[in-house]
Amino acid sequence: MLDETTRNTILTLAAKKVPKRQIAKLLNISRNSVKKVIASGSSRATPRPRPEKAEPYREEILEQYRACSGNLVRVHEELLAQGAQISYPALSAYCRRQGIGRKPKTPAGRYSFEPGQEMQHDTSPHKAEIGGAVRQLQTASAVLCYSRMIFFQGYPRFRRFECKLFLTEALRYFQGAPKEVMIDNTHVIILRGTGKDMIPSAEMEAFAARYGTVFRAHAPGDANRSGRVERPFHYIENNFLAGRRRRLGRLQCPGPRLVR
Repeated sequence: MLDETTRNTILTLAAKKVPKRQIAKLLNISRNSVKKVIASGSSRATPRPRPEKAEPYREEILEQYRACSGNLVRVHEELLAQGAQISYPALSAYCRRQGIGRKPKTPAGRYSFEPGQEMQHDTSPHKAEIGGAVRQLQTASAVLCYSRMIFFQGYPRFRRFECKLFLTEALRYFQGAPKEVMIDNTHVIILRGTGKDMIPSAEMEAFAARYGTVFRAHAPGDANRSGRVERPFHYIENNFLAGRRRRLGRLQCPGPRLVR
């Protein structure tokens, strides 16, 4: 389907008496497309409604969906057994568009950040093969909220010393410190309190002041507030760590780094 800009160009050239063959050659499209646009006289494309292949089987789909406990593979098998001519992709796409078996997702909210405003930091346990053995690691991650630039390292344990070491290397990697560092309610940094009432330990507060930043904690259970750092843990576990083997020692690579 031609976009609005192309259709406008066709109509403009046609109004200037440019031949259809020349218009098609200039825009690298077929003459039939040029003829259809000129005949319509409109720059807005009218989408053609595509018939739903699964629509004739809607009642059977709903019935089998209940009988098969929501398993679309079994629903498809039962439909084929009844003589229905429909592919599984067509069935699943139809159910998705019609909302069959799917609850609409409610947006949790949206957070906007200015450059240098906030960095989010959190840790998560992962398993990695190091020195021929599968070992449990504490993956520390930091993400700049504006650019989503990420830095992470793996530690055998993550205490206050490792936290300061990690944040120091993260800020060096980012070549600067944000105004705030958003954290989970972790005892590694927090002395007491949660959320807005959080008070960092004197040691960690002095560490943050050295770099001109402060620690902030989101409300307990409000993981969406730290979504910038939460989501990349899936990438770390299922992309970066997947299938990689490491020697004992320190592994360096562009961007993220793993420490052992």
